[in-house]
Amino acid sequence: MDLKTILMAFGIALVLFALSKIPEMFSDKQRASHPTKIKKSNFRYYSRRYLMTERKNKFFHRLNGLVGRYWYIIPEVHLSDIINHKVKGQNWGLALKHIEGKKVDFALISKKSGEIICVIELDDTSHDYEANMDHDTEINRMFYEAGVPLARFRSVEHLKDKQILDEIRDAISRK
Repeated sequence: MDLKTILMAFGIALVLFALSKIPEMFSDKQRASHPTKIKKSNFRYYSRRYLMTERKNKFFHRLNGLVGRYWYIIPEVHLSDIINHKVKGQNWGLALKHIEGKKVDFALISKKSGEIICVIELDDTSHDYEANMDHDTEINRMFYEAGVPLARFRSVEHLKDKQILDEIRDAISRK
């Protein structure tokens, strides 16, 4: 047999094999999407109506009116999406574990470049507890060392728009 015949036989065998797998592909999709076919879980879930608390949602809309022309406002962003834990000379796994599960209330992202402009934290009375103050201090330290501007707000309901913009500008200028 010449090479051309061998390649043609191999190609036909490959096509026949692929065609024989088509029914399996469709049955897998049906099995995965049909609730009665999914393995029973120990956990139950329900949909949240909103991504943010009412307070954060109100501030989100206010912030959008102030800076939305220039920046995207991304709510509930994990620290691992903002700061890089892969620093030479440290244990990357432990560094990642240290920031896992931690998030900031908002990240401001440049509409032109996609660059992180600033992160924002809304503080309330829960931040008065010692454990939360230690957490806030650590968040402040990490963002400072990483060179990511951080603006913290408390009682935003009582702040004027200019005060909010000034605090964001101050955070960015401290970079």
